[in-house]
Amino acid sequence: MAKQDELLNLDIVALSEHFRARELSPVEVTEAYLKRIEETEQRLHAYVTVTGDFARNSARDAEKEIIAGRWRGPFHGVPVALKDLCNTRGILTTSGSKVLKDNVPDHDSTVWARLAAQGAVLLGKLNMHEFACGGTAATFFGTTLNPYDVERVPGGSSSGSAAAIVARSAAATLGSDTGGSIRIPAAYCGCVGFKQTWGRVSRYGVIPLADSLDHVGPITRTVRDAAIMLGVISGYDPNDSTTSREPVPDYAQSLNRDIKGIRVGVIHELQDRLSPEVADSFGAAMKQLAALGATVDEVSIPSIDGAVTVALNIIWSEALEYHESTLKTRADDYGRGVRRMLEMGMTMPVTSYIRAQRARPRILGDAMRALEKFDVLATPSSATPPPKISEARGSAWAVSLAEVIAYTGPFNVTGQPALAVPTGITPGNAPLSMQIIGRPFDEPMVIRVADAYERARGPLPPPNF
Repeated sequence: MAKQDELLNLDIVALSEHFRARELSPVEVTEAYLKRIEETEQRLHAYVTVTGDFARNSARDAEKEIIAGRWRGPFHGVPVALKDLCNTRGILTTSGSKVLKDNVPDHDSTVWARLAAQGAVLLGKLNMHEFACGGTAATFFGTTLNPYDVERVPGGSSSGSAAAIVARSAAATLGSDTGGSIRIPAAYCGCVGFKQTWGRVSRYGVIPLADSLDHVGPITRTVRDAAIMLGVISGYDPNDSTTSREPVPDYAQSLNRDIKGIRVGVIHELQDRLSPEVADSFGAAMKQLAALGATVDEVSIPSIDGAVTVALNIIWSEALEYHESTLKTRADDYGRGVRRMLEMGMTMPVTSYIRAQRARPRILGDAMRALEKFDVLATPSSATPPPKISEARGSAWAVSLAEVIAYTGPFNVTGQPALAVPTGITPGNAPLSMQIIGRPFDEPMVIRVADAYERARGPLPPPNF
């Protein structure tokens, strides 16, 4: 039997190759992950529910099928975990809230159904900021820690999804992203987070925050893993009328390619207010892209400064619409921060929501004009490294939410694909990250650039968790 650390260090592609060649057993790997969860969860709090027996049964089924030659695909036998707003039939799905502490759905979300159809092994459901309405994971089910530095915020709302990846208590995870909730925890915890084009992935069976901004997507160790996972969950779904019929390409074809001649536009309006660590790391990343043969230059998106206000007005309004009836009868079961946000939505005139929706085409139009001269856009994922928890407590944190999503929220407003990839770890154990943003449905170009950078960057120092 391989040592536990050796098994946990294998990415999706490596696991898949070993399983298919019958060099490793899905049962053996699943047991290694369940042991790792047991070792880390008392401190990490990445999981709300661990589905140990379900995972073992699925792993045994996968092993039998692989031995019999019934190979399903790259996730066959691979242990994964889901943000706890993805419905799973017969398995608790809480959305991180006391309101749903006993909620056991009778159907699967499409994203989980597609992974399950490939033979993926479900380790459990991951902790998150309540109803995805915030940037941390201080929830009814415990507070998720940052594996690189337990004194730092892990980011949110997909905190458990990113923490589990970095702590190696899942091989791959799914998160959701309304203003940055895939990319911010990936950036703060030091892993990859991919928000694909709106409509590329079904949201059927996923508890919403703001329907017109919500995305579901991969949080993984590498760009390669994110590309493989996106290929499995993408595509039209008759259960979700907002999904696109645009054909799903083979994202793996964008891996291991050069980027000579690719044009990278650095968004001018998102270069101020950067901390020295972020500015230096992002600058070094741009130099690395140039060294790989890309053309890097600055570009302006004039309306992007208003995008976060647009995003927040939509989030508050659409979240209230979803929660209004429950809030009237069970207000005390909501956490204080989420309840306050929903009550804020009550004070907003409907005209603010209408104007916010009308502003979206203008912002997208400016972004598309920027992309007439560039193949992708680039920004830091955040203006600062992940803050210390002690700095993030209190009302100041709520006030600064607009600042937290200033670099991610604009691309929920436009619906463009945006991938967060680590650019380094500070001497103080703070992960740093940048975003690569593409044209709608041009995930292949985003993957190509991010993968080339990641390979040139090399491995990150591991966390001490």
